Order: sequence, then C-alpha cells, then structure tokens
Amino acid sequence: MLDALEIVTTVVVGVMVGVEFSVAFVINPILNALPEDSGQLGRAHGGRMLGAVMPFWYIGSLALVGIWAAAGWHHHGAGLVVTAGTLLMVSVIMSILLLVPINNRGKTWTPDNRPADWKQQTKRWDGLHYIRVAIIIGAFALLVAALA
Repeated sequence: MLDALEIVTTVVVGVMVGVEFSVAFVINPILNALPEDSGQLGRAHGGRMLGAVMPFWYIGSLALVGIWAAAGWHHHGAGLVVTAGTLLMVSVIMSILLLVPINNRGKTWTPDNRPADWKQQTKRWDGLHYIRVAIIIGAFALLVAALA
C-alpha cells in the first residue's frame, strides 16, 4: 500500500511541477509575444482556469506527501519526504500570500479595466512564480530521491 501511495504522490506532484514549469517557460512567453491585448487576455483566462484548479492540486499534493511521511516514517527516505513536504508548504504559503492576490486581480482584467501598473504586477507575478517553480521542483526531486 505504501508503494502505491509513493507512486501516486510522485506522479501527482510531478505533473503539477510540469504544468507550473510550462506556465513559466512556455505559456507565458508565448502569451507575452502575442500582439496588442491578446497576451493580457490570455493571461486573464489562464488565471481563471488554473486559479480554479491549482489550489486543490497544491493542497492535495501537500496532503499526499504528509500521508506518505506519516505512513513511511520508519522507512528509508522519510527525511527526504518530510523536507519535500516542507518545501510544498512553503509553496502553498507563498502562493496564498503573494501570487494569489495578483492572480485574483489579473484574472478580471480586460483592456478596458486593467490598472496602469498591470505590466509591473504581471512581471512581479512571473518573478514570484519562477521562485515557486524552483521550490516545487526541489520538492519533486526529493520525492524521487526518496523512492530510490
């Protein structure tokens, strides 16, 4: 049973990392290169779509890692799993305090109602997102190492 939990958790976290990596290094650069207001409208739509899913994914990933840590406490790699959980907790706190407020504003923006500093807010979100991606990649790497 622990083996199945380890595999499911690693896959769930790994796919989340892939999505967030893709947002940072594929989707947003594509949106930024679109003409006129298309990129901002695309970001607003992405903020609504992913903003609805990611809270469950982040909390669910953290919960799975917590269950793995508890169930495998006396097994090899438990310290790595706990450390991965700590990193995921940091990513959740960072998301709630820093990224979600910007996303909640950005997902409502249109060319007619966006604030004058919308580009600065978008750049701030991107910078924070790069840090969050690095954190969750670290968590994922620790989970993979715990399996070895």
